[in-house]
Amino acid sequence: ASGATPEKGLITGIVASLLISALGGSRHQIGGPTGAFVVVVFGVIAQHGYDGLLLATLMAGLILVAAGLARLGAWIKYIPLPVITGFTAGIAVIIATSQIGDILGLDPGGVPGDFVGKIRVYADRLGQLNPAAVGVTLGALALILALRRWRPRWPGALLAIVAASAVVAGLGLPVATIGSRFGDVAMSFPLPSLPAVSFSRLRELLPSALTIAFLAGVESLLSALVADGMTGRRHRSNTELIAQGVANCASAVFGGLPATGAIARTATNVRAGARTPVAGVAHALFLLLFMIVLAPVVRYLPLAACAAVLLVVAWNMSEIERFRHLLSAPFGDRVVLLLTFALTVAVDLTVAIEVGVVLAAMLFMHRMAEAVRLQGHESLLDLEDADGRPESANPRARLPDGVEYLELSGPFFFGVANLFADVIGRIEAAPRACVLVLRQVPLIDASGIGALRDFAAHCHRRGTRLVLAELQPAVRQTLEAMGVLGLPGVEVAASADDALRVAAAPGGANVSL
Repeated sequence: ASGATPEKGLITGIVASLLISALGGSRHQIGGPTGAFVVVVFGVIAQHGYDGLLLATLMAGLILVAAGLARLGAWIKYIPLPVITGFTAGIAVIIATSQIGDILGLDPGGVPGDFVGKIRVYADRLGQLNPAAVGVTLGALALILALRRWRPRWPGALLAIVAASAVVAGLGLPVATIGSRFGDVAMSFPLPSLPAVSFSRLRELLPSALTIAFLAGVESLLSALVADGMTGRRHRSNTELIAQGVANCASAVFGGLPATGAIARTATNVRAGARTPVAGVAHALFLLLFMIVLAPVVRYLPLAACAAVLLVVAWNMSEIERFRHLLSAPFGDRVVLLLTFALTVAVDLTVAIEVGVVLAAMLFMHRMAEAVRLQGHESLLDLEDADGRPESANPRARLPDGVEYLELSGPFFFGVANLFADVIGRIEAAPRACVLVLRQVPLIDASGIGALRDFAAHCHRRGTRLVLAELQPAVRQTLEAMGVLGLPGVEVAASADDALRVAAAPGGANVSL
């Protein structure tokens, strides 16, 4: 499906799986080539050739190693679910549609890589439909589904392909096989070699390498999380990223494909009773044995039966129930989901991920700004008598004359910093002092500090003392480091009551207008 020859996948399953199991941070992870890479691999080979794919995979491996050393493994939790679900469902659609030619028995030549162009070519060739190929696909698909329902522990995909191969060979059906399409599968293991490297080549392959690294990192960590849920253990995310990086580098050196943790194979490993990484190492060694012994048999596998297996893979990847569930999410999340899905299918996976993550981040910032404003009821800052406390417990009820009391609730970050200026317009007359309580501000960033400095300067120009109260330790440390607490007219109090006493005291930093 990815445009590579079959032995490339076998080499990847041997080399990468061995290293992922031996070096990884999960005791149950099974690695190798996965369906998620079909779209990326197909596009890179079409645009840069197989040598370009090897270099991109090598670069992706180095990126993953750097990410693990930088301890970025925990960042998987910051990738929004709508983005993951959107591009995963989009990949599933592309995988399924890429099999239309083999399902219908159409001529594989001259099919473009883009989704719309591919569908147009297939539509133009419907007159070449091969009923035998359609029958083999439907038969293999029916057998897989039947075994999944009535014999779920049996290897349905393997049995379906064996049965389809026997039928095609026995009846002499005119159906394309791996041998007729790709030739014999190599029985020898390749020697390691490095792809050609140049600065211009590195620069043009960098986007593809980043996409491969992103997919490999995300899918491997998701797979490790699935294994954790099934076993009750905890994986080491940064160690897993380093292992994935080493495995991808080795796969590229041996001429293989990009690799990652395979969720289906990892879950199968756990259900089969695996307890240690030795199971994954043994899996790679057995795969090597099968490749050497059974390579002559592989040529008889019908591509129509392989297409049936990939249809099942695509359906499992689509996570249709989760997709439907997210369609009832808030409007912004639905936009992220559908836009990521549409861009994955119609444009490019890299663009889809970039747009999806950026849009989700902007949506999050907007929601955070709205949350701060809602806590303020009217604007970013709210007068204390709006918080529902009794009048007797409300500092505003006992404010001295000429003192303004304000309280900020929520993180003071760049998404809400510009709203801080609203308070200036709300204070028409220049008070003697202004008390700003920050007890509900857990963090402040550079933009928030800039807004606070501007507000302090504005108060100083108007002769108003600014008293900051109840600073949380992290916020106080940041303000001290940035020099805010040393600005003219700025004072600090431990509590709101202390701040009111300081504000009511005569003199101080008050400057005449």
